[in-house]
Amino acid sequence: MKEIFHRVSVRKFEETKVEKEKLEKLLRAAMQSPSAMNQQPWEFYVIEDKDILLKLSKATPYSMCVKNAPMAIVICYQKETPANEYKEIDCAIATENILLEADGLGLGGVMIGVAPVEERMQKVEEILSLPTNLRAFTIIPIGYPLKQKTQEDRYNPSKVHYI
Repeated sequence: MKEIFHRVSVRKFEETKVEKEKLEKLLRAAMQSPSAMNQQPWEFYVIEDKDILLKLSKATPYSMCVKNAPMAIVICYQKETPANEYKEIDCAIATENILLEADGLGLGGVMIGVAPVEERMQKVEEILSLPTNLRAFTIIPIGYPLKQKTQEDRYNPSKVHYI
């Protein structure tokens, strides 16, 4: 539970490259996520090319931090799956697993929302030249945090209801 109560959104990174072993751990954590009907609708694009990172930083109004990250993972989902209505939820769970594993490895990142905004999805799909059977879901810039931040306690008992 340490990572759950330690993880914060990181948008500023050191220039240090993320080691391949740590990258594989992030991807393994993502693929360990539960998914509806075990459909595993996700595909992962690992971006280290600075030109593509720069283009992705302009894909949404909130993705500027991508240009200074040493890498990013773009999660996409298959258009047609057995449990179509849950594929974005499945990708969101995989995103959280990546962010929690990143924290445990001394890395940081942030979820940049792409879906369900059609314009943003199309822009990312064009930048990555995605095949027509995939849709862009989110961009996760990853790297070593430039500075450490403390997570705030978000527990709010007024949001808990007992019946």
